[in-house]
Amino acid sequence: MGIAAQAMTMGPLHGVKIVELACVGPGPMCAMLLADLGATVLRIDRKQPSGLGIGRPLRFDVLLRNRKSIALDLKNPLAITAALDLISRADALIEGFRPGVTERLGLGPDVCLERNPRLVYGRMTGWGQSGPLAHTAGHDLGYVAVTGVLNAIGRRDAPPTIPLNLVGDYGGGALYLALGLLSGIIEARTSGRGQVVDAAIVDGTASLASTFFGMHAAGIWRNGRGTNFTDSGSHFYEVYECADGGWMSVAALEPKFYAEFLRLLGLDAALLGEQMNPEAWPLAKAQVAARFKTRTRDDWMGVFEGSDACVAPVLDWDEAARHPHLQERKTLIEIDGITQPAPAPRFSRTVPPTPLPPAPVTPDNTRAALEPWADPEQIAAWHDAGLFD
Repeated sequence: MGIAAQAMTMGPLHGVKIVELACVGPGPMCAMLLADLGATVLRIDRKQPSGLGIGRPLRFDVLLRNRKSIALDLKNPLAITAALDLISRADALIEGFRPGVTERLGLGPDVCLERNPRLVYGRMTGWGQSGPLAHTAGHDLGYVAVTGVLNAIGRRDAPPTIPLNLVGDYGGGALYLALGLLSGIIEARTSGRGQVVDAAIVDGTASLASTFFGMHAAGIWRNGRGTNFTDSGSHFYEVYECADGGWMSVAALEPKFYAEFLRLLGLDAALLGEQMNPEAWPLAKAQVAARFKTRTRDDWMGVFEGSDACVAPVLDWDEAARHPHLQERKTLIEIDGITQPAPAPRFSRTVPPTPLPPAPVTPDNTRAALEPWADPEQIAAWHDAGLFD
């Protein structure tokens, strides 16, 4: 294979080296995203399980794919020395402990940046490194709750709806940490100086909601759940049950798409009232719901397939893997027998290779993990010191 062809399968982050101090949730998600795009990520795991996260066989922990792991006892001073040696060779570091924990371990940003002045030190927390709640425990739901976002999700006269942990951990956390790390790496290549990235889920979640904060300030978006045009308040941005119990989603927001939706649905716009008039929405929704109830989900899929009506079936995990569009694009791929999302986004030239499944920490895997980071003599010395099994 020629050099040009090799470059095409290395991913756009080929050559970027990242140390990941094992944590849960958004930290591993961020590491997976960067590794999927070609970064060399070394995960420093614990000798003993932390008891955090959801236990499962390793091959099902998809967020751990595409990188190698070693296990260190970070309470051992020799392990801290080895970790600092590895960090001195990295472009960035990911840690997800409570504020002050890495400082007490001897791996805080001041120590690491002294060893590696170009290091971008990524800190992933829920509350951030400062503020009254910075040192308290929390999880995705609480972070989303205090930003106003959770209050906005759900139906009228019903409790807030929990949006999995997509909005907080992964949207407001992992994606913003990845953006921060890459921004810091780019800047360090110009300045020669690293810095600390304080990625708080509360900050990222609030940022994701920028549009809604603006619309609320303008009086366009109301506080009440299920009373706005894209929060299940309207009849043209909603999900409807079909005759067989399946569901169809409708997102016909723009007038031309709305007109196409009504045409294919077989309803007269004049009978539904003005599209953007909230007073007309309850009656319109009842008529649309009754119409969807007359046919099965598959029937309606046939009606709307290929149209600009902005209507799509609501699929479960298994059905999604069989959807023709996702199959054509290979949006979901199989790795070690596990169906999971392919790397995203896509690149025309530096195409990342197919991700590798999570690898257990074994003596052979430890040596392979360390090869891009240290010479054989150093690896042997660490082994002889009992740092690795």
